[in-house]
Amino acid sequence: MYQILRGLKYIHSANVLHRDMKPSNLLVNANCDLAICDFGLARGVEVEYLDDLTEYVVTRWYRAPELLAECQNYGKTVDMWALGCIFAEMLCRKPFFQGRDARNQLLVICKVIGTPTEGEMSFITHESAKQAIRDMGHWPKQSLRKFFPDCSRSALDLISRMLVFNPDDRITVDEALNHPYLAQLHNQCDEPESQSRFNYDFERPYLEAGVDMAKEELQRLLFAEMCEFRPCSKATLV
Repeated sequence: MYQILRGLKYIHSANVLHRDMKPSNLLVNANCDLAICDFGLARGVEVEYLDDLTEYVVTRWYRAPELLAECQNYGKTVDMWALGCIFAEMLCRKPFFQGRDARNQLLVICKVIGTPTEGEMSFITHESAKQAIRDMGHWPKQSLRKFFPDCSRSALDLISRMLVFNPDDRITVDEALNHPYLAQLHNQCDEPESQSRFNYDFERPYLEAGVDMAKEELQRLLFAEMCEFRPCSKATLV
């Protein structure tokens, strides 16, 4: 958990949302060194919560309520929700929220963390999504101890602060690293942040024009990117 948070801190510090955090995207070698992989759904944002983003991201069982409610303006805490699901799965050895579809996924979530109040649903922009949640009936919040009887109090507290319906109230990566559960590992001097922010100026003209980038242009940019990491100035793109 500490290594995941440490990596996520670097990603978030570059204003990048991973948007597909799940166990299969966490690679661990024989030395237990962890790496976060698969940035196919990742997106750099200029201003958190202001950019319009697709809500159809993150594998369903790890998808945050704001994505299930089809919100297009969301932030880094979508990754923190997914991480809460991963933490829970590490403890109970099976996926924690196993919904059949987006609607059922919301119901499964509400049955555990409770039906959100009107105030907790304030971030949802679609009235139809709010009504769908209301139509699920009232479900009281359950004690996580029921699901994780052998966990420490600090572990349960960390999970409960990750699995919060309203993203504004959800714990951030920096707050999680400072949580008592990770006190023995936390070392702020050894938790680097990116020195630059993600820059996607290369695609801005296409986004503003509402057109897709040409295949040849995408090939050229990918080739230039590869050359940055493995200089090959004499090579040519075929």
